[in-house]
Amino acid sequence: MSKVFRMLIIGAPASGKGTISGRIVKRFNFQHISSGDLLRWNMDKKTALGVEAAKYVNEGKLVPDDLIISCVADKLSEKTEPRILLDGFPRTRPQAEKLSSVMPLEAVVNLNVPYEVIIERAKSRWIHLPSGRVYNIGFNEPKVPFKDDETGEDLVQRPDDHPDAVKKRLEIYDSITKPVLEYYKNQGIIVEFWGKTSDAIWPNVEQFLAKSLSNTETETQKTAI
Repeated sequence: MSKVFRMLIIGAPASGKGTISGRIVKRFNFQHISSGDLLRWNMDKKTALGVEAAKYVNEGKLVPDDLIISCVADKLSEKTEPRILLDGFPRTRPQAEKLSSVMPLEAVVNLNVPYEVIIERAKSRWIHLPSGRVYNIGFNEPKVPFKDDETGEDLVQRPDDHPDAVKKRLEIYDSITKPVLEYYKNQGIIVEFWGKTSDAIWPNVEQFLAKSLSNTETETQKTAI
């Protein structure tokens, strides 16, 4: 039986967190738990949590910590895989402290991509709004310039991908995330990964997880003997 290994992935907007998370899930068979996905599911299903959260989302406000915590706690109370990857939660220090009392983490992976790279990447991003498909000029370009590959419809740039807007988002991210990172650094479970692209960062993340999971399996076997 695999020993439980629970981890959090943290990264600034457009840092490649989604790409790295997808590779972790595929390579190491983690259960991916995204607070954003859980909130959307609850709102779509009009659960009590979803109805309450929608009031804040519809007004453009942040969903309060207690609602986010309840949402994730409900999911974690279900039968889960022994390997859990949290994404988007905890987002604040109070959330991190609450999570530690419910489900301590084995590791926190922090993706560090230079902000100038993120700003340039956002400038090159074009989106098919109905589907959410994302294209980037310079890599992952559409087959026909500025047209969606599947529908042929126009691609657009979101206002929040403009450089000034991205800088503001990064400033907000820093102010919110710094206390969370400090909290986990004090616990000694933060692992930093630096790079300009997901392809550059991934081999180091993969190596870290392969070693960490191998160690936990060895500990489990020793315990069973």
